[in-house]
Parts: sequence; C-alpha cells; structure tokens
Amino acid sequence: MFTVLTITFSANADVEKTSDAAQVFSVNCAGCHVGGGNIVRRGKNLKQKALKKYGMDSVDAIAHLVENGKNAMPAYKDRLTNQQIIDVSAYILEQAEKGWK
Repeated sequence: MFTVLTITFSANADVEKTSDAAQVFSVNCAGCHVGGGNIVRRGKNLKQKALKKYGMDSVDAIAHLVENGKNAMPAYKDRLTNQQIIDVSAYILEQAEKGWK
C-alpha cells in the first residue's frame, strides 16, 4: 500500500506574507522609518543607496539589526518572532528596490 501525499500551494501565499510584513513594518518600524526614511538619523534610511552603503543590503544583515538593535534603534528580538523579523527584513529590501513607492 502506498500513501499519496498531496501538496497544495496557495497562489496568495506570497501576497499574504508581504501583507503581513507590511503590517509588522507599519506597527513597529514606520514610526521612525515612514516611507523608507529615518526621522532620527536622516542619512541612515532604508533607501537602496543607504542600505548598500552601510552593508545592510541583505535579509540577513537587516534581520540582525532588527533583532539586536544598534545605537538609537531598539532590539526587536523580544517583540517579534524570528519569522516576522525575516519577513519584515525581506519587505524592507523589496520596498527599497521599488523606491518605497
């Protein structure tokens, strides 16, 4: 006897993940980083040029910063799940590539 495994993929899975990440960003990050800016340190924004300049142009680098914080940026490791941190980091890169439009 064989067991058949059926896997169903949701066409909306990526849309849902992006929507969830956008919500996490809106609630936790937009207060300082609205539209990819930075109200505390103008040059250290989330625009593609600044992300590259400061070595924050990968999901891993952004996730590390979100998780542990640095200087004026607080750590979110006790507020967000690991998956939320990864998802919001990917969202930031995606928005930077789109010019935060």
